[in-house]
Amino acid sequence: DQLKYALATYTQSGGKGSPSIDTAAAIAVMLEKHEIACGMMHGFDLSKWHHGTPAEKMSLLPGAQEHILEQENGKERFVQVVTELSQAFALCAGTEEAIKIRDDIGFFQAAKAALAKQRGERKSSEDLDHAVRQLVAKAIPPEGEIIDVFEAAGLKQPDLSILSDQFLAEVRALKYKNVAAELLAKLLGDEIKVRSKRNLVQSREFSEMLKKTLNAYHNRAIATQEVIEELIKLAKQLSEADKRGVDLGLNDDEVAFYDALAANDSAVKVMGKAELKVIATELVTQVRKSVTIDWTLRESARAKIKVLVKRILRKHGYPPDLQDEATKLVLQQAELLCAEWAA
Repeated sequence: DQLKYALATYTQSGGKGSPSIDTAAAIAVMLEKHEIACGMMHGFDLSKWHHGTPAEKMSLLPGAQEHILEQENGKERFVQVVTELSQAFALCAGTEEAIKIRDDIGFFQAAKAALAKQRGERKSSEDLDHAVRQLVAKAIPPEGEIIDVFEAAGLKQPDLSILSDQFLAEVRALKYKNVAAELLAKLLGDEIKVRSKRNLVQSREFSEMLKKTLNAYHNRAIATQEVIEELIKLAKQLSEADKRGVDLGLNDDEVAFYDALAANDSAVKVMGKAELKVIATELVTQVRKSVTIDWTLRESARAKIKVLVKRILRKHGYPPDLQDEATKLVLQQAELLCAEWAA
């Protein structure tokens, strides 16, 4: 298409290009993508963006995100069109046509950045293009302001490891429900990612629950308020999971191995929680003694630990038909913790 042609010609000529061809193609694409982006924002009042203070501009972002997220595949379509608009703008920024819509492009880029920040997405190289950022600098507030979606939504940055009842109540009360859902999904995703480094089974379970909820939300199978309630419920379950160690009388490492052993309901029914706790404690003690710095790289060391795990399981009468899967999970769990243990 025209944009690919203009970019390819511009790149092949070392950045100089053929101005009459490149500029004309870029302007055409820029105006086309600008029209599409404007169409997606139809009905949204942008007057504060053009005439307001930085704080007033920032206050527009939650509403803009909500407006985009309410549309079918709105986020994906908006991100794509703004990326293409920015690319075209960079090739013809000095033209009269580009200068006329520079403020609009600043808004579109700010809204796109806020949407990306919700999911913790990394900006693409196009978004970070120095020329684009310089050219629209006058149209947008400092970068830190436009993507601080917590502040824009009227929320303090939460403690990601806690997700307190007070913060969850504030999220529930947010005016823009799609924004609230996206923010909460990001927080939960970050929290689960942290847990994936310590507790394999728990992180997998919560990750699957989050994925299932978000799939229903993105497929419009459940209402936005309903997904917020589901995400809050998941957040509370995460908080409750933190208390399991105290309830079980186990430390975090022992809980992680306990979860690996109890992943199969049949094992819990056959052996009981008390016996699984004993096995988990012994596994942590014995496996920790056997872990070396390079054990994940040495087949002989891994084989030794595998034999050790199986011996402990047999010793305590762990169901033979479940031992292979339990051994696999225990070894995977050990790999998560080996760096800390070997230090």
